[in-house]
Amino acid sequence: MSEFIPQTDNNRQVFDVFAEIRDLPDESDAMLTDVYFSDFPEASSRIFRIYQTLPLHYHEDCDEHLYVVSGEGLFHLDGKELQAKPGDFLRFARRQVHGFPRIDVHPFVVLAIDVPRRRPDDITFINPDEGNAQKFMARNN
Repeated sequence: MSEFIPQTDNNRQVFDVFAEIRDLPDESDAMLTDVYFSDFPEASSRIFRIYQTLPLHYHEDCDEHLYVVSGEGLFHLDGKELQAKPGDFLRFARRQVHGFPRIDVHPFVVLAIDVPRRRPDDITFINPDEGNAQKFMARNN
């Protein structure tokens, strides 16, 4: 496992989620752009905007909990495809295959809580030709 490098200084404790969303870029070459609210070894919280489809993947070291704030899209979880819309809460256990094969309404933004924290490079694509950590997340470039 790599050395813990927090992705934020962890000084803030109150966040205006909608203001943070407005500050996310309108476009990205990466699949998603995120902003960490907190980043501790035990857990991290962040928002992220998905700009394009997310191929099937999993995270090796964390359980991922997503609350859909805005947008709509189709998500894949263990062979099933379901619609995600504002107010939905999605839970992906570590190593559980998931993805977002279609984004129907932009901006598609989720509040994410990862336990323990998700390293920015903790992504394994089922088909390695479909992506890597750099293509997945803008912060990895």
